Amino acid sequence: MRLAYICADPGVPVFGHKGCSIHVQEMIRALRKQGVQVELFATRLGGEPPPDLETLPIHRLPHLPKGEPNIREKAALAANYDLLAVLEHKGPFDLVYERYSLWSFAGMEYAHARSVPGILEVNAPLIEEQAAYRSLIDRDSAEHVAARVFNSATVLSAVSKEVAAYLERYLISQNHLYVVPNGVNPDRFPPDLKSICPSTSKNFTVGFVGSLKPWHGLPVLVEAFAILHQRVPKSRLLIVGDGTEKADLVADLSARGLLEAAHLTGAVPPNEVPELLASMDVAVAPYPDQSQFYFSPLKVYEYMAAGVPVVASRIGQLEELIQDKVNGILCPPGDAMALAAALGRLRWQSQLRVRLGQAGRATVLKNYTWDAIVQRLLNLCSMNTASEPRCVEAKT
Repeated sequence: MRLAYICADPGVPVFGHKGCSIHVQEMIRALRKQGVQVELFATRLGGEPPPDLETLPIHRLPHLPKGEPNIREKAALAANYDLLAVLEHKGPFDLVYERYSLWSFAGMEYAHARSVPGILEVNAPLIEEQAAYRSLIDRDSAEHVAARVFNSATVLSAVSKEVAAYLERYLISQNHLYVVPNGVNPDRFPPDLKSICPSTSKNFTVGFVGSLKPWHGLPVLVEAFAILHQRVPKSRLLIVGDGTEKADLVADLSARGLLEAAHLTGAVPPNEVPELLASMDVAVAPYPDQSQFYFSPLKVYEYMAAGVPVVASRIGQLEELIQDKVNGILCPPGDAMALAAALGRLRWQSQLRVRLGQAGRATVLKNYTWDAIVQRLLNLCSMNTASEPRCVEAKT
């Protein structure tokens, strides 16, 4: 089977360090493990491919011009013709898989016109994100593209129920809409992971991995850590990642006199993340309260795969993934006192840390591997479409 994997989003550096980059790479690996011949069509590579993907055929899509947002939007729309041309030149393909981007529709329409399956993976309501956090000039065209591409797909894969609910408003029929959460590659997290900076009984490490964005709840984490640090002076905070909130994070830590107790790695290559996770006694996902929490957080799947006990906000998909005090601990979103209390409990109960870590790892290895997710998506392509509109949660 020849598959065209499309990532036309200029905000996704395919071979970069971001969570979206890891997502693309792991999907490609899992597809290739299924014997699929994958060819990548991407706007932004973000670096050289890792050794195991060096033989991957790569077709570069046009770069978008820098400058005014309206010019970039028009260029992104026009790029559909370039994508269609290269697909026709490099084809035929038996399957088209695309990570949804704001202005791209040619991939799904190419598949539909040639009567081959097209899988569209939707990770977020990109129109709302673009309008809220960046700049969106021609919203009408973006809405038109969304309706066009969502309805062209054979399988519309939403990473969460919240994303699926967002997609429903665009669909003529929901027959092809499925919820398929994110996953993890267990090969990256063997049970004998070695810590880069080993903890001791007097040095309790609270960790976070992420791109340091406003919605990650970093102020709540710092406040909770400040409370913990007063009670456990030897505790430390390990922050892995970089992003727009770094300056505010450093300022907050400094104002509280916690800079010496914190270590910020900045952005790191994906192959360093597992050993950094092994350096943590507990890992956190302290999301604040949000009315539209639509994420399927890769960080939490990786925390669990590494066997690190997780403390996360009781919100969105995390409530389904984590059973409180069974395979992790859930706290009210935005509640620094509750987060600090959970961290303190785990500091003093080492057996609880071990039990939660082992249960979390078992959960993701059983239900949330990229191999299982890809197999499920391929199966969905071969299924007959249900006769009645529905949104189905795809079990992995």
